Amino acid sequence: MREIMKINYSFVLITFVTAIVLSSCAVKKFIPEGEYLYRGGTIKLEDTIGIKNKTDLQLELDNLLYPQANSKFLGLYPGLHYYYKGQQEKPGFINKFLNKKFGEEPVYLSDVDVPSTEEIIENRLENNGFFSSRITSAVERDSSAKTGKTIYEVTLSQPYKMETFTVEKDSVDTLSLKLLEDIESSMKETLIEDDMRFNLTSFKAERERIDDYLKQKGYYNFNSNFIIFEADTNQYDNRKYDLFLRLKGGVPEKSKVTYIVDKVRVYPNETLASEKELQDTVVFDSLHYIQKDNFFKPHRMDPYVLLQPGEKYDPLLSKYTSRRLSSIGIYKYVNIRYKEKDTITDENGFRHLDAEIHLSPFNKRTLRAELQGVTKSNNFAGPGLGLTYVNRNLFRGGEILRITGSFAYEQQFSSSGDQSGLRSLQLGLGSSLTFPRLLFPIDLNNRFKYSIPQTQIKAGIDYLDRSQLYSLNSFSTSFGYIWKANRFVTHQLNPININYVKLGNTTDEFDEILNENPFLRRSFEQQFIAGLTYSFTYNELVDASKKGSFYFNFNFDIAGNTIDLFAKENSEGDKTFLGLKYAQYAKADIDLRYHYKIGTNGDVLIGRLFGGLGLPYGNSKSLPFVKQYFSGGPYSVRAFNIRSLGPGTYQPEEEGVDSYYDQAGDIRLEANIEYRFPLFTYLNGAVFADAGNVWLTEENEALPGGKFSSSFSDELGIGTGVGLRVDIQGFVIRFDLASPLKRPAKKWEFEYDKPVFNFAIGYPF
Repeated sequence: MREIMKINYSFVLITFVTAIVLSSCAVKKFIPEGEYLYRGGTIKLEDTIGIKNKTDLQLELDNLLYPQANSKFLGLYPGLHYYYKGQQEKPGFINKFLNKKFGEEPVYLSDVDVPSTEEIIENRLENNGFFSSRITSAVERDSSAKTGKTIYEVTLSQPYKMETFTVEKDSVDTLSLKLLEDIESSMKETLIEDDMRFNLTSFKAERERIDDYLKQKGYYNFNSNFIIFEADTNQYDNRKYDLFLRLKGGVPEKSKVTYIVDKVRVYPNETLASEKELQDTVVFDSLHYIQKDNFFKPHRMDPYVLLQPGEKYDPLLSKYTSRRLSSIGIYKYVNIRYKEKDTITDENGFRHLDAEIHLSPFNKRTLRAELQGVTKSNNFAGPGLGLTYVNRNLFRGGEILRITGSFAYEQQFSSSGDQSGLRSLQLGLGSSLTFPRLLFPIDLNNRFKYSIPQTQIKAGIDYLDRSQLYSLNSFSTSFGYIWKANRFVTHQLNPININYVKLGNTTDEFDEILNENPFLRRSFEQQFIAGLTYSFTYNELVDASKKGSFYFNFNFDIAGNTIDLFAKENSEGDKTFLGLKYAQYAKADIDLRYHYKIGTNGDVLIGRLFGGLGLPYGNSKSLPFVKQYFSGGPYSVRAFNIRSLGPGTYQPEEEGVDSYYDQAGDIRLEANIEYRFPLFTYLNGAVFADAGNVWLTEENEALPGGKFSSSFSDELGIGTGVGLRVDIQGFVIRFDLASPLKRPAKKWEFEYDKPVFNFAIGYPF
């Protein structure tokens, strides 16, 4: 039966490839008489003078070629074929669908305007300082293939290079002179370099730099279009030029002067109703807070507002203020407006304006319910219910209280005899209180310009009852800080992080599992975990304009060192704190990802590397079970069931309850690559490959082959698969189907007849 399946699979694959080849080869017959399919253009850049940045110039010129030729795949034209088939008199449903999704309109040689392209190339060369360059063109046609292409040969002329750069201040009025002097003071940061080639793009960038500089100096009404650059070549015969920066004629007077902020008005509770209500005005630290019923305490909001009366207008401070106010988490809109007070310049040469900060809050209280139907790869299925209550601005200082309650019931449906009918009941209650400021003995909030750190206090209790096995009670609490150092970098530090896990009623079956594996027993015995955690994240994915974006996350977790100073030794020789055995370990892991956008249609190629290591020491012989690594599942190596890989080459005799606990480790290594592409609105597809495993740092007789060794690369579990993702405004429901390519320490074999189905929420990485 297995051989028959292999033959059928190969037959389907061969048939599919043959169909593509035959259909793509048929494209030529659809090309109209007298037309040639355009296969693109080439610009041959001949440089006899040795210019700098030739590669950049070549790329810039290549981007001028238009139109783009039809795409090819393995030398074929599938998109063009789908288009032609879709234009038939009776195309049929399949051809219509393929044309709509993948079809490309043909681009013919007759669509190319060669003379216009030459003019565009010449203009771009002049913008780069290469005046009077020689451009020739040719058209090549292949009658047998009915294709054609264009070739442009460019011989560069000697470029014009700058001799001097001057800010021209002659024959200007007093206000213009002051403005030009301020421009001149910024020249230590200029983009104009000595002996630079004439470059229009650099001149435009310099104008924008000067505009930003003047705005930060208080020139509220200035515009970069008021600046002009003039190049004078009359003084030289050797392709040199003098560059002059001047102001255009007719620049308004209000654009030549700086502005002072007179008043700063803050509206902490801006709603449609509040505009009609009588509101109180409170002055705190020179800022006017206009609100009803003291919605937000002025002294709590004061650190977030960087605008100050009497200071010059500064758009950078406005930007920082807006970001800081948004980071509080209770406002959906932050709008900063400036109003000019009059049209008169005072005796000091300033004009004046007022700043208004309008803040529109979210609803103060929200209640959200989530009902889930869960199906897991370990054959557990059942309903889940979650409730979340949020109270924003709890103490009128931007505090956010979240209380979550959860209920989940699962039952295992399996044909493996005694494992069928296992049930799991989980109850949870958690809360978090977030303060939008740094709670610390010393007030450090004003030292942070980009954003003010947040303080978060968490507490929770969970109860888990696995029938026929055990019950587990866990308590957790933490105190820590979250702050953004800049747009890409986030730090999270929890100096206090406490977990207490108490193993409750255990069955004889579970006791037998623990007795057979002392390593596992020790991991459950260590019930008290108290330590420190730190996380560093660098995330370029927030910048949607980047073609390639890095994501880097580092986590560090250390426990037991502080309480070890106050520990006592019990009669069994173990150290305890408040009568409880505690864990001592250090754990660190790194998650590195790279997202590369292909084209403009939403195609993305993602690569990921993960590495983690945990080391028990002191009072611990093994990591606590909840801190161990595992591999396999919807967010890991998707061709293997959750927690089914490793450690190392260890393979349980049969999958059961005990294997679920055994297959964890102190070391985890993983690598993933995934290609994502859009299919329809809200539906994306993916093709991926994953590799990974976990290992132990020390030998464990109960888990032979589990220790990490130099042959780790041969012990990776490797798989590949395809997926569908329903993505509705960032909420993702994911379906992945994957099969193993290689099992740890086994030969390569594509087990397409043993696929693993994964259902998950969110992208895996």
